[in-house]
Amino acid sequence: MRAGWNGAPAPVFQSLRIIDRLRMIARGLAAIVLTASFFVGFLLLRVIDRLVSKVRGARTPGLAPSAVTGWAGTALALLGLKVRVSGAPLSGPGALVANHSSWIDIVVLQRTSRAFFVSKAEVAGWPVIGAIGKAIGTEFIERRPIDAKRQNEALKARLLRGDRLCLFPEATSTDGRRVLDFNSSLFAVFMEPDLYGDFRTQPVSLRYRPKAGLPETLYAWWGEMEFGAHLGHVLAVSTGGTVDVVFHDPLRPEDFADRKALASQARSVILEGFQNLERVGSEPR
Repeated sequence: MRAGWNGAPAPVFQSLRIIDRLRMIARGLAAIVLTASFFVGFLLLRVIDRLVSKVRGARTPGLAPSAVTGWAGTALALLGLKVRVSGAPLSGPGALVANHSSWIDIVVLQRTSRAFFVSKAEVAGWPVIGAIGKAIGTEFIERRPIDAKRQNEALKARLLRGDRLCLFPEATSTDGRRVLDFNSSLFAVFMEPDLYGDFRTQPVSLRYRPKAGLPETLYAWWGEMEFGAHLGHVLAVSTGGTVDVVFHDPLRPEDFADRKALASQARSVILEGFQNLERVGSEPR
């Protein structure tokens, strides 16, 4: 399980002290128990949600998402991260689009917004992660042109039924120090006339700040970096880190000429927010 963006070589992790190794073991065991407990709770709540929806004859918001939000908040604490939020996530129909530097982005956005993620199809086959992703409603997509129409219809169906989706238009993760060009094809579904009206596309900027003395790219996952190695290293050395999340003003897709114009504006907003966070982070504290 590797990140996939090869714009720079993956870093060599620093040697771990005894205290780091003990922290990694303790947090790792806690994470296993936490994930198993919350997942069982999620499945039970999902059964209750379906029964309630069946009795009422209509789909209801449900209780199961609260288990995911609770898990994410506790998971971030185990990862040594505190979340700082500016703005507010969508409360109505629509989709979030964010810059992408780590698998941790998913945990952060699960903590701060109730959205379903759009992920590359290969993740569905990852041990444990793939199964959990399917259970919590992740939409897995192939990135082949031949599948574009079918997947566009699948995403449209999710949005029409009221699901708020979250996707990463860079289509890969980075070293956390840049925002790559956006894949505008992922915005095609937002331009469907059936979604015009209350539907919105909300740009979101994410920026990580490790504690002083730790590498700037500590939380980023990219290149040939193995997921397990990166997870273990973060569990071992991360303390006192923060991640800033900026929910920008939502965009109305019908205000743009086409998907490319919408993607370009979304990237400009996210990049400006990302750069503003960089300037704030460089100021003396």
